[in-house]
Amino acid sequence: MNNLQELSSQISNFEYKGHQFSCLTIEGEYNVLRVEVSDLEEMPIFLTITEAQILCISYLFNNNEIHQDKIPELNQYLLELSVPMPLSAFAIVDEYYAIFGALSCGSTLESIADELVTLAANSSDSLQALEEFIK
Repeated sequence: MNNLQELSSQISNFEYKGHQFSCLTIEGEYNVLRVEVSDLEEMPIFLTITEAQILCISYLFNNNEIHQDKIPELNQYLLELSVPMPLSAFAIVDEYYAIFGALSCGSTLESIADELVTLAANSSDSLQALEEFIK
């Protein structure tokens, strides 16, 4: 899958494990697809395609939304959560804590849908697990 517009069209008409996908293309320096997964809409996923991978990322919260005295504990907790969490990992992007997953550009539509559903569910679960660190 090498074309964002093609992927947007295909995924918008695809159902995976009872979920549908709502897509919006955001044009800029790098074109990005904003994807919402039905029943998991509170955490949109931003998807981009590079020559090397399909990157899916969901922003959890801004650094200033965290109890500042708990940042070291939060970072340790996120490192510990990354291994058992399926298909996703945590990152800090600029001033945001995020969760992401990456796929091969040759991934099937079903694999991409699986990543989107899994990432959206992991985002929601992560926010619940991290409530004590957020103001």
